[in-house]
Amino acid sequence: MRFDIVTLFPDCFTSVLSSGLLAKALAKQIAQVHLVNPRDFTTDKHRKVDDEPYGGGVGMLMKPEPIFAAVESLPILPRREIILMSPQGQTINQPLLRELATNYDQLVVICGHYEGVDERVLHLVTREVSLGDFILTGGEIPAMALINGVVRLLPGTVGKVESLKAESFEEGLLDFPQYTRPANFRGWKVPEVLLSGNHAEISRWRYEQQIKRTGSRRPDLLEQWEIDKQGEKQKPEEQGEQGQ
Repeated sequence: MRFDIVTLFPDCFTSVLSSGLLAKALAKQIAQVHLVNPRDFTTDKHRKVDDEPYGGGVGMLMKPEPIFAAVESLPILPRREIILMSPQGQTINQPLLRELATNYDQLVVICGHYEGVDERVLHLVTREVSLGDFILTGGEIPAMALINGVVRLLPGTVGKVESLKAESFEEGLLDFPQYTRPANFRGWKVPEVLLSGNHAEISRWRYEQQIKRTGSRRPDLLEQWEIDKQGEKQKPEEQGEQGQ
């Protein structure tokens, strides 16, 4: 997959892209990340990328011309999405990351700054995405989160594919508690079932813990999970009725 990041601060990405699984994925050509600076596409001697908003108001807005020019300079792959990182966008979640990792070959990610971007930039954008209901100084940190979340789902990035399936949010529930050696640390003991060697019992315990933990920490997720489970139970019944 190809990522094209439109950012005024490309140096922000240096450490993130050269560390951990992301660095390995890039080295193996599982993904490519290209950084493009809108300032390189300005036409005035001051390389101005922002200006005052029409109608007055505080702060500055990113001008449309450098952003359009930066995006239009990029190659176009068949399955491309142009994303604006914006607090007004769709919140990043695991289903969104899966969709992007599965359905697209190229993600162009525009990082806003100042008070945002000129509204006309939205004519260029195919999707707005947010890290959450809060404001940061720019779109670079949300863009890093998006890249990380998508790349780790691409085949070959994570060694054991099974580990991806057992994570929080993959099945609508939070992850179960996990332990490693020592079996007793400062009086906190590993649950006996995990030491039993009984894999059926361990699976049952983990499933029960997922439900319990989701209910206590994210009751909204548990409620949606229960609705989805009920819908799955009704589907065979509906199909049977249609076949009669």
